[in-house]
Amino acid sequence: MASRLSLEMETFKDHRTDAVFVCSSMNPPDLYMHGYFSADIKLPSDYTAGVVVAFYTSNGDIFEKNHDELDFEFLGNIRGKDWRIQTNVYGNGSTSRGREERYNLWFDPTNGFHRYSILWTQKHIIFYIDSVPIREVVRTPAMGGDYPSKPMSVYATIWDGSNWATNGGRYKANYKYAPFTAEFSNLVLKGRPSDPIEQISAKSSESGDSFGENTELAHAQRLSMNGVRHRHMTYSYCYDRARYPEPPSECVVIPSEQKRFKDTGRVKFGNGHRRHGKRRTRNPMPESDHKSASI
Repeated sequence: MASRLSLEMETFKDHRTDAVFVCSSMNPPDLYMHGYFSADIKLPSDYTAGVVVAFYTSNGDIFEKNHDELDFEFLGNIRGKDWRIQTNVYGNGSTSRGREERYNLWFDPTNGFHRYSILWTQKHIIFYIDSVPIREVVRTPAMGGDYPSKPMSVYATIWDGSNWATNGGRYKANYKYAPFTAEFSNLVLKGRPSDPIEQISAKSSESGDSFGENTELAHAQRLSMNGVRHRHMTYSYCYDRARYPEPPSECVVIPSEQKRFKDTGRVKFGNGHRRHGKRRTRNPMPESDHKSASI
């Protein structure tokens, strides 16, 4: 099944911090067991430090203690700097074992729409920007439940991540520059809708790839992916020896990358490997052509 829709956002307020958040999901909130999820996104311009825009899949509303999640997170920006994007993978509530990678974007994502896509199959997960793969996570037996294996819905959020998002929290959100508006268009959801309880009872996630398409990367795609990673990746958990003295089983250690990242996992920026709080609420997102959201 393939769907084209857009986001309708609703603002809400964290009364502990006075921060304003925006969240949206599908209407109805369909869950998919594997699939391809994509959106054209235009980010807010001007000063956006501390403002996180996220496009992701999750089942946290159903599995609060052992949820799965696949993330694109844009980490805010200050004038004159490249925007950074973070990808992450969680399975079975493995939030203490984050699998973050971060990249400097090689274009200005505020000048126009760019396409961000997540492919999730039983065998691997691939993140794309403008149809170019930037990251592949291949499932290994040692990953166990850390590999997302339960049906997920698609969400988009804008929220205040001042305590970690931009340069490890050095630059905070400044609401004199509000509203911060992100635009989403041409959402594509292509996969098999699934009931999470039936899925788990039947254990059908292990019986075959429910997405059912050839999703292997071609040689040219791998070359493009390696080029993007070499030029633009600024952090990878695979090379962060403080967190993982032994790289997790899915990591492919490339000598040239290892030399660049040394033992810290990062090229430029500081820490900030925090589990964010974007799952505070979920509101349905209805079908239409184009919407924007702001805080």
